[in-house]
Amino acid sequence: MSKPAAKRHTAALPKDKKKAHRKSAAQAPTTRTIKHRREKGSPLHQARASAQRPSHTESKQARAIAMLRAPGGATIEALMRVTGWQPHSVRGFLAGVIRKKLGLNLVSTAADNGRVYRIAEAARTESAA
Repeated sequence: MSKPAAKRHTAALPKDKKKAHRKSAAQAPTTRTIKHRREKGSPLHQARASAQRPSHTESKQARAIAMLRAPGGATIEALMRVTGWQPHSVRGFLAGVIRKKLGLNLVSTAADNGRVYRIAEAARTESAA
């Protein structure tokens, strides 16, 4: 034997009070202010749009590549500080993006402060080009 489904009970307001409540809610002034829309072609809109979006050269990937192109190279710890990535993400970036996707020649050397990675100038071999 199963129980019958419970019925939903509405508030016990008389019909005339329900109508009055609906009217007052519909006529209530809104507290939201309407912001003026800017035209997309206006100089103010263009200035705000460029300020909101970082340019492509300021990306984490671009900063990491700039560090790797430096003569001293960069360690995984240094790349972690600049990008905010975890160590496994930095290693994946080095293998997947730098070596495979971009085809750059990534050279690593052992140093006192850990392994140092840098991008060699002869980035592509002649067979790959």
